[in-house]
Amino acid sequence: MSAKIAVIYYSATGNVHQLAKAVAEGAEKAGAEVRLRRVAELAPDSAIDANPAWREHVEATKDVEVATLDDLVWADAYAFGSPTRYGNIASQLKQFIDTTGGIWQQGVMANKPATGFASAHNANGGNESTILALYNTFHHWGSIIVSPGYTNPVVYPAGGNPYGTAHPGGAGAPSEDTLAAARYQGERLTDITTRLLTGRSA
Repeated sequence: MSAKIAVIYYSATGNVHQLAKAVAEGAEKAGAEVRLRRVAELAPDSAIDANPAWREHVEATKDVEVATLDDLVWADAYAFGSPTRYGNIASQLKQFIDTTGGIWQQGVMANKPATGFASAHNANGGNESTILALYNTFHHWGSIIVSPGYTNPVVYPAGGNPYGTAHPGGAGAPSEDTLAAARYQGERLTDITTRLLTGRSA
């Protein structure tokens, strides 16, 4: 039985997009069927055009499908990613989450594994609090939080964040160490999900 993983993210200039792709790659490597989805952009064109990197990323990812509630219904597990906005998740991702009330009442997300990842400008610019903010939502959904912890040495070269892969965007694009940690996070999410689906122990 293949686990179905929805990787849902918001990215302005591309760092979280790169993390999301790596999480998806790790999940696929572990045998999952994956849907990689971006949430809709809400910012006005004037704001996007003021940052050439933002406009470039918007144009480059037009072909990435936009997340819908059906992706949450379809999936056995979730990986959510967001840039940090004052230590919290971006409004674009929050807006999508805020549309889930109906399927939350139906228990769609309950008992499904979920994990989070983030990117802030600085190493200590709110990455941990952003991931924990995502986990607040998962608690309300009744999901099963699957953090990477320190379950694999690959976590350490990527900054050693036990809550989820995090990237300091001011340093440029995610390093190979960071992408390796994100791939592991996708693998771990898939492994735990598969165990729950099949009743397999460690």
